[in-house]
Amino acid sequence: MADEFRLVSPAINHEGRLPRKFTDEGQGAKKNLSPPLEWYNVPEGTKSLALVDIDAPDPDGPIVPWTIWVVTNIPPTLKGLPEGFSGKGEDMGGEYGGIKEGNNDEKVPGWRGPKLPSHGHRFEFKLYALDDELQLGNKVTKEKLLEAIEGHVLGEAVLVCKF
Repeated sequence: MADEFRLVSPAINHEGRLPRKFTDEGQGAKKNLSPPLEWYNVPEGTKSLALVDIDAPDPDGPIVPWTIWVVTNIPPTLKGLPEGFSGKGEDMGGEYGGIKEGNNDEKVPGWRGPKLPSHGHRFEFKLYALDDELQLGNKVTKEKLLEAIEGHVLGEAVLVCKF
């Protein structure tokens, strides 16, 4: 258990609540920030990491899962993404410079904090450890990503929170 591949956020406890500043209900500059994420025990042989965050509704409900964030080509040497990373990778440069953010279900790249008709939604962050770097071109979507990683996943880490 101690060395399992794990995904955590210093801002969210597992099964905890997503603070407002990461959603569309935040105020001013503290609105729609991507949450800070950290990961541990990346599997050996990992060449890149990819992240997908979806609003995973109640399995009994009629709502379709909604993609909030897609991130690819995260170097396995990084230990996490800082708060508010979305949209700033290129400016931050260094190892962050090559990270690509794909389109969410609003058809725009980057983190799009949830604006929900009701609270109690579940957000599921899934981090994939891959044995390859992905070449997905410019318009990356969750569907494209999941298709491309088939057969390349060395490990999967999940963080669930509520809003």
